Amino acid sequence: MKFKTLRSIVRFIMNIIADVEVVGLEKLPQGNLMLASNHLGRLDTAVLLYAVDREDIIMAVAEKYKDHPLFGAIGRAVDAIWLNRFEADFGALREILARMQKGGLMVIAPEGTRSKTEALQKAKMGAAFLAGKSGYPVLPVALTGTEDRGVLENLKKFRRSKIKVVTGNLFTVDLPKGRGREEAMQNATDEIMCQIAANLPEKYRGFYKDYPRVRELEQN
Repeated sequence: MKFKTLRSIVRFIMNIIADVEVVGLEKLPQGNLMLASNHLGRLDTAVLLYAVDREDIIMAVAEKYKDHPLFGAIGRAVDAIWLNRFEADFGALREILARMQKGGLMVIAPEGTRSKTEALQKAKMGAAFLAGKSGYPVLPVALTGTEDRGVLENLKKFRRSKIKVVTGNLFTVDLPKGRGREEAMQNATDEIMCQIAANLPEKYRGFYKDYPRVRELEQN
């Protein structure tokens, strides 16, 4: 299925099952970019596809969704990189970097998997590594209302879910070579997640709720 056709279908379905509010996506520039978002539920990918009006998407998707009727179709439409989440998939990482070198919009969830607590989990350092290695600027995106539990409950009651997409400010990740690199990656990971947390309601902030950087970003 062609990407435009699939996106039209996704948008049609989303308009039926959800009321999606998109804030600040005018900050999404053309050119090379990493969009980093929190991961609340299975609808996250569909919501981003609904909200983002670009076709040059680079996306890694867990292999378990390869044969899924919706998420498998999305993965094939964006020529997704199928990722083994249960081991260090260096082949997939090399392919992601190769795609990023060609240019596009990298979409990634730094947490790596859906949150079981419906709030931010401690993120992995993959997004910061890819941003630093590629030179892609990072655009943090905060999602609310896509929790599986809430979406399913609303579907059962024929109610539309209230979903919100809030875009933060673009920033770059600089990683030194050699000594101090791992610490810099951790700091960059924390910055990405704090930028996301600052645009989330308190109950969604989870692991990052007490980070001083979140309060600092809120006041700016």
